[in-house]
Order: sequence, then structure tokens, then C-alpha cells
Amino acid sequence: MTSASTLTLADILAARERISSSIYYSPCNHSQMLSRMTGQQVYLKLENLQMTGSFKERGALNKIATLTADEGKRGVVAASAGNHAQGVAYHATQRGIRSVIVMPQTTPLVKVTATRGFGAEVVLHGANYDEACEEATRLCKAEGMTFIHPFDDHLVMAGQGTIGLELLEQIDGLEAVVVPIGGGGLIGGIACAVKESNPNIRVIGVQTTKLNSMSAALAAHHPVTLDPATTIADGIAVRRAGELTFPVVQKYVDEIVTVDEDEIASAILTLLEREKTLAEGAGATALAALLQKHTSLPPNMKTAVLVCGGNIDVTLLSRIIERGLVQDGRLIRLRIHLLDRPGALVDLATLIASHRVNIVDTLYNRAYYGVNLGDTSIDLTMETRGPEQVEELLTAMTAAGYRHVRIQ
Repeated sequence: MTSASTLTLADILAARERISSSIYYSPCNHSQMLSRMTGQQVYLKLENLQMTGSFKERGALNKIATLTADEGKRGVVAASAGNHAQGVAYHATQRGIRSVIVMPQTTPLVKVTATRGFGAEVVLHGANYDEACEEATRLCKAEGMTFIHPFDDHLVMAGQGTIGLELLEQIDGLEAVVVPIGGGGLIGGIACAVKESNPNIRVIGVQTTKLNSMSAALAAHHPVTLDPATTIADGIAVRRAGELTFPVVQKYVDEIVTVDEDEIASAILTLLEREKTLAEGAGATALAALLQKHTSLPPNMKTAVLVCGGNIDVTLLSRIIERGLVQDGRLIRLRIHLLDRPGALVDLATLIASHRVNIVDTLYNRAYYGVNLGDTSIDLTMETRGPEQVEELLTAMTAAGYRHVRIQ
């Protein structure tokens, strides 16, 4: 490995030699539908199809593959609540190396079970990642184990950078790459790989507006620690950019944009419906930026979009789908005032049915929301084809004399 201050193309090429036999060469297919929707020539790099469901195992394996025999005997330790944990656990087990993963006590049981299923010893400690990381560091020193950082390590970065080498092979004439950013390991490795091969390829990073730690670091010219925040893109919910990743991002990345929660939810839904592809929140952020036209890319660029992971809790997925439907205008809720008389609801339902809108939930109320005596209020949740049909329905309701408010 080169000095601690640099990451080179040679490092990434070496990483590929180490890990290629154990890592899935994930597909990167052109999407006609997403190309029409975004105005770009979109190629989806499906890292959600890796064995552990995300790109993280590339960097973890590259680090593990460089351990000496003595280091291998003593084992590895990591702190993670998700994808990094599973990547470390799986590849350490494959090589007969003991792995200890420290996870926050709030980690969902499904992730704990999955990590144990890949062969790791799971230690639940602390209320958040920072506290879990402190315990992992203590264990590392106490037991002489090797700590595998999720992003702030040049060997980890080089492993993630092998994706960039694959993109150059898979897309003839590649012009742009759009990559999610958490701590910066993924985009740092990919950016180095593609920029050192072709400096004209644009590299664009995408963060959630809730935790845009890399943007904050670039503005301050050094990593800064942001306040805690929750986001559906939990895989990139990093409060502080890496000390090692920051200069690599600063050197190679052309632009960083942000997306909000509703835009991420909508992108998850788009991938499910249009591409039959399951992405977690972090995995959909790159596409969200293109769908919302947040980047400065000119039209019709050959653009690789990273779908970096697909490990998502089923209950969260159901809420995200619902939120995505609301964002797209295909699920709306209206509060409508009616006269409290026989047939009033039938008349309203007949009007709604005439516009081919489906009612999925109702809530009657006679005492709240400023309802007059003799009147009633009803909340209706309805499925529609989209904003155009919604506007047609609202116009018809107003014309028929119904007072209504859209509930966001």
C-alpha cells in the first residue's frame, strides 16, 4: 500500500487482483425507461446483488486479504449496524478468520440475526454508532485484533474503487458516474479509479439533506461533525466525513448534491416499479438526484448510477412505498365537509367513482376540525393515477360545492 496520504490507481488495481475471485461482477445494464425519465443515458450498477446485499464487502475483503497470518489468527473487529457488518462477517468467515462486530443496542433484530448468520460474534453495546465504535476500538486494543473501518481506510477505499474499474469496462464511452456519499469511501475509490483512467468523466456525489457531512467538510476545508439526524438513507447517515476520504473526494469529485426524504422514497418506488429492483434508502439516492434534475449534467450523458445496496427492513419498505406514492400524487388524503344527511356520502362517493379514483380508507368526524352542528367531516385516503387525475377530481369537487382540504 502507498503512503497514508494518497490513494492511487495502482492500489485499486491491486485490490481487484485480491478480491475478484470472491466478489460478484455486478451487472450494469442500460435502462430505457429511466433514461427517458431523467434525460440521461442511465446505466444501473446493481451492487445490491452482492452476496451480502451491498458493495461494502469489496472494501472489507480487500482489508481482510492483506492481513498477515498472525493478524488473521487474532481476528478482526468492526463497528456497524448494517451492510459493513455483514460484509466483514461473511468474508472473514470464508477465510476462517474470527470476526467480532459491535452493533448499537438499538440495531433491528433482523440485522443482528443476519450478521450472526454470516458467522460473526455480535456484541450489542451503546445507544448509537459512536458508542459502538468506542467499544470496538477497546476490544481491538484489548485482544490485539485488526479494526476494519467502514470507510476511512485506504485499503477499504481501494476495494470499493474496483467498482470504478468495472464501470469503465461495462460502459463504452462512459461520461458520468453518480454515487451516494456517506463517509466517502465508495465515491473516493470510484472517483480515483475513473478519473485516473479518464479525467473527462464527471463524478457526482449525492448525500441526504439530513446529513450532508461531506458537503460541510468541503465548505469548511476539513471534516466537521454534524448533529445527529435520522433518515431513511441510514446507510449514508454519517455525521463526519473521513479524514482519509476527504482529500480524495476533494481531489476527484466534481459536484455534490443533496436529496430529501420524499425524493429518496420516490426513487425507491421508481426502482421497484420500473426496474423490478429493490434498493435501500442509501441505494436509491443517486437515482433520486437524476430523477429530480439536481445535477448539472447536460442532457443525454452516458451516466452510471450506483444502486449500492438493497438491505431494507420490510416494515420500513412498506412505509417508504406509501410515502413514495404520496410524493408521486398517487395516494392522497382529503378532508371534506358534508351535510350530515342520508345520501350525502353516496353522492360524494359517486362523484369520486366517476373519476375512476379508488377510496382506500375513510374516517368520519362530527366533533373536530371546526365542523358545524348538522355537518360532518370525512377524511378520505384515495389511490389515483397521479397529479393530473388529482387535479381533475379537486376541480370537480369544488364545482359540486364540496369544501375540501388536502392533508399532506
